[in-house]
Amino acid sequence: MKMGSASAGLVSIFSNGYRSLGAPVSSWRTLASSSLYKHYKRNSKGAVLSCLSSSKIELACLSSKVDVAQTTTSSVNGYHKYDRLLPCPSENGPPRVEHLVVSEGGPVLEYICKSLDLPPLFVADLIHFGTVYYALVCPQPPPSATPEQIRIFKEVTAPSVLSKRTSIKGKTVREAQKTFRITHVEQFVEAGTYLRVHVHPKRFPRCYEIDWKSRIIAVADSYVVLDKPAGTSVGGTSDNIEESCATFASRALGFSTPLKTTHQIDNCTEGCVVLARTKEYCSIFHGKIREKKVKKLYLALTAAPVPIGIITHYMRPINVAPRLISEDFIKGWYLCKLEVMECKEVPWPDPVIQQKYCIEDFEWPSKDRAYECKINLLTGRTHQVRAQLAACGAPIVGDSMYMPAAIAEMANPGLSPFGKYKKYTTESDKEMAVTKWFARFGKEPKVAIGLQACQISWDDGEHFYEARSPWWRSGMA
Repeated sequence: MKMGSASAGLVSIFSNGYRSLGAPVSSWRTLASSSLYKHYKRNSKGAVLSCLSSSKIELACLSSKVDVAQTTTSSVNGYHKYDRLLPCPSENGPPRVEHLVVSEGGPVLEYICKSLDLPPLFVADLIHFGTVYYALVCPQPPPSATPEQIRIFKEVTAPSVLSKRTSIKGKTVREAQKTFRITHVEQFVEAGTYLRVHVHPKRFPRCYEIDWKSRIIAVADSYVVLDKPAGTSVGGTSDNIEESCATFASRALGFSTPLKTTHQIDNCTEGCVVLARTKEYCSIFHGKIREKKVKKLYLALTAAPVPIGIITHYMRPINVAPRLISEDFIKGWYLCKLEVMECKEVPWPDPVIQQKYCIEDFEWPSKDRAYECKINLLTGRTHQVRAQLAACGAPIVGDSMYMPAAIAEMANPGLSPFGKYKKYTTESDKEMAVTKWFARFGKEPKVAIGLQACQISWDDGEHFYEARSPWWRSGMA
């Protein structure tokens, strides 16, 4: 449909196109594919405000065991046919996120099917994966919103309209704009409700390759300790709570109540994680972390030697990867401290094991040896170990987010906006350096990097657990 009124018109803007699935023709279907900024032609009663992707395209999440071939299944209007979310694709493509405002109340599955021209089984899968959110009142559109989208927002959030909705009486606008997951296909959504649909959620094919029972380290009355495989998410993502360690470990153990996340390690990192069996223990463990009663040791495989001792940096307090850090104190930046306890020379992983875990070397100049470091994490910042070691000129092997940046800084000292040899003299020069840095670096690792949470303990060692040998020890040249 062409753009029209809020009750009949549709505006669809697809940032970065669609995610597409690849698989043998006999068993898999392609979910979607499209050119940019193409309008839908469909019978719908909703208003699509925007389709935005605030994060960078998640490139691969390749399976080393699944051999897939690309296939396309044509559908009406030139779009590829949607079928089901399973089987899992071997790799991720560009995200697609739809923002809707409900114009006529009814079951959420039915409304999304009509608005986005998607089959019911596919939408049911999306809801099961946790990809659909709602808010009673539409949030403020982003700066990139079109005039038509802004007009729709103003129309559905006008005081004269909101005053007639009994569901939001007694709530502030901020409270009414808070988003929640849709949890059931029959959930009723009233007119004026905002919906966000992640049509192409980030996928984790490694979940289907793992022998999850073999990864269980310990089962206690109140928690489970898991040796998390690389290439998986601990508790899921904002658009995928199904393909997670918590979900698959729960099934492997036959638990009727899903395990709960108590702390995180990066998707590309393997090793010890604690999953709570109850909400009460989840809160207890969070308290132990806050009180610094939990100790974590890491093994890092670095491309260069790292000096023994404490390393201190300060991390930029902005939740964007790659994380920027500085050796100099900067007001408002987060303190990052780790202790390198050991650093020993080891062989560089052989080609077979590199291929199995999708390890890239990024043309590191010396691949005859690597260095295995034992690290005591003194502060727990996101990407801390990865960013600090890269800043020391010893990036973690296979870390596509930080290794190329370290190589570039070695070749051209001063390239890093807050590195030891930074060159800028004005604020505008600094902002330009930051912009260039983010434009050039930040690719997510495909599966694994040389980092393992090898030990976790709490309550002065009363609870102590170790992971198995890290992946790189099984294939050193």
